Amino acid sequence: MTSFLGGSAYTMATGIADGYHSVSERTFKIMGRPELDQMAQELDKHLREIRADQPAIDDLAAVQHRNRKIQRLTTALMILRVFRQKRRV
Repeated sequence: MTSFLGGSAYTMATGIADGYHSVSERTFKIMGRPELDQMAQELDKHLREIRADQPAIDDLAAVQHRNRKIQRLTTALMILRVFRQKRRV
């Protein structure tokens, strides 16, 4: 059984970016070290993909949507990093 919401790390990262999954430290408790590494890699990869996709500057709705996705992924990465630091101690 996989510990990722949605089945894989990629779909979980996509779900987080789209707002379907909310993330807390409790989300990462069931994951082992390899899954945490894979999740961090997928979150970072998805974040780079979203940042690379630049909407037109006059399309305010698209810019806001992109910024919300970036904010969700950045927050998830920050929570994951803090969780990994706490777990090492």
